[in-house]
Amino acid sequence: MYMIIDIKNMKYKKEYIALGLAGATIAAIAIGFSSCVSIPRGAKAVSPFQTDKYLGTWYEIARFDFKFEKDLDHVTATYSLNDDKSIRVDNKGYSVKEKKWKESIGKAKLTGNGSEGRLKVSFFGPFYAGYNVIAIDPDYRYALVAGNNLDYLWLLSREKSMPETVKNDYLAKATALGYNVQKLVWTKQN
Repeated sequence: MYMIIDIKNMKYKKEYIALGLAGATIAAIAIGFSSCVSIPRGAKAVSPFQTDKYLGTWYEIARFDFKFEKDLDHVTATYSLNDDKSIRVDNKGYSVKEKKWKESIGKAKLTGNGSEGRLKVSFFGPFYAGYNVIAIDPDYRYALVAGNNLDYLWLLSREKSMPETVKNDYLAKATALGYNVQKLVWTKQN
């Protein structure tokens, strides 16, 4: 008994298999990025969270700097409800280096059952990141927001400043979670 091997077609089958594996890998990475909505270890989102009270304009008091906000001052985030019940995210800031205003529009969705201050936010199509409100005052005037991990942190206020007592409380909470608050960039609002 003889086995006939078609070398020419075998080469193409290997390429199809390799392409299939590469495609599956890319799909798995995309799914991983699109669902990267974790919360830092030890952090707990505000619960109950009232989305309607959170909507409106917030002034950024401080942040961990990253490339999309690098060299920006007068940063605000305005949240409004879309027709599909997702939240429109309108981030604006003035680029000191480029001497012009920059704006980025995204959308956010509550995660889980919607009773916690855990959202997923996207500025790039299907790719979402965690946005976790981990502290907020009863009147929804001041908020501490954590990203997916210890690389993202924001202090937000309905005014262009934040009382020192609130600021110190939020910094202590962030430090207890492992954030290096010495890395915060204090946003100029005036």
